[in-house]
Amino acid sequence: MYLIKNLSSILNLDHVGIMDFCGTHEWTITHYGLRSLMPDPIRLIAGPGCPVCITPAHYVDELIKLCMDGVHVLTYGDTYRLPGSSDKVRSLAHAKSLGGKVTIVYSVLDAIKRAKANPNEEFVFFAVGFETTAPSTASPVYREVIPRNLKLLIAHRLTPPIIRYLFDNVPEVSLQGVIAPGHVSTIIGASAWEFIPREYNVSAVVAGFEPMDVLIAIYLIIKDLIDGKPKLHNEYGRAVSYEGNLMAKTMLNEVFEVIDAPWRGIGVVRSSGYVLKDKFRVYDAAFEYGIDLTKDVDLALPKGCRCGEVVLGKVEPTQCPLFMKVCTPRNPYGPCMVSIEGTCRIWAEHGGYVIKNLNI
Repeated sequence: MYLIKNLSSILNLDHVGIMDFCGTHEWTITHYGLRSLMPDPIRLIAGPGCPVCITPAHYVDELIKLCMDGVHVLTYGDTYRLPGSSDKVRSLAHAKSLGGKVTIVYSVLDAIKRAKANPNEEFVFFAVGFETTAPSTASPVYREVIPRNLKLLIAHRLTPPIIRYLFDNVPEVSLQGVIAPGHVSTIIGASAWEFIPREYNVSAVVAGFEPMDVLIAIYLIIKDLIDGKPKLHNEYGRAVSYEGNLMAKTMLNEVFEVIDAPWRGIGVVRSSGYVLKDKFRVYDAAFEYGIDLTKDVDLALPKGCRCGEVVLGKVEPTQCPLFMKVCTPRNPYGPCMVSIEGTCRIWAEHGGYVIKNLNI
């Protein structure tokens, strides 16, 4: 901290915006109170690092229809309470209370086991996540071990395109540094973030998740600002290589096609989503049930919810009028309060709003 304060004191800048992309980084920053320790002018900004938060509402709507029609929907716990767009049946949890067939699973392997054990029942697995979890979905597809009574609704999203989107389309969020996601980078490699210093003249640091990892990342960004030489750093070398996991990347390229995809509260982001390739259509719930995964209908959020602005770093959770009033961890109203990686959930459970207001 001394080094950060010492370096920041010689910065001739009124604002140093550093975005932590990953929800786990935001957890570390909030849980350990790192934001309150930052000297002026450093501002730590939470980014769109929660895949559940940006999953389109109409995906949830379609799954609600399926489960109410007798198709057994298998979902992660994080997406169980994720709201759709209707107040009549708000979520898969609500649908289950009304008789819908919904079960929480821990992985696609759990889904496969359940489908094999019940061959006369139709199942759909809700495949959500960034590049970290996409290989676990791709692997059984690639190996063709998925039973024919199990289909996959693919909601995987890619992380570098949303960072490009931020730089290109959200100028009000001024960034002088990016803390790139560590877990994602174990798959896609540190090289995936080279475009940030090269194209946007901003330093990027692939970082681990201990408080010291985050502080080192901030230090490196501040040092680069003073030197006037933006760079890509791999602080998380103990887990992340430059190339990433080549086997996983090859498998992803074999199984998935990259598409322009909708992000909840944001809109369609170019080349930011996965769909199954045509040769794997036999496993595709979107093809089987006629679901349009690409339609842009997801700017709308629950009334009053500012989640779309929160995930882009435009506002903090405390600037949403629903935060810790209508919307709480026990009764989440917006998607950013549902997931354990959501910025609002993290601030609510770990006192981010209290620590910030202490102004220490």
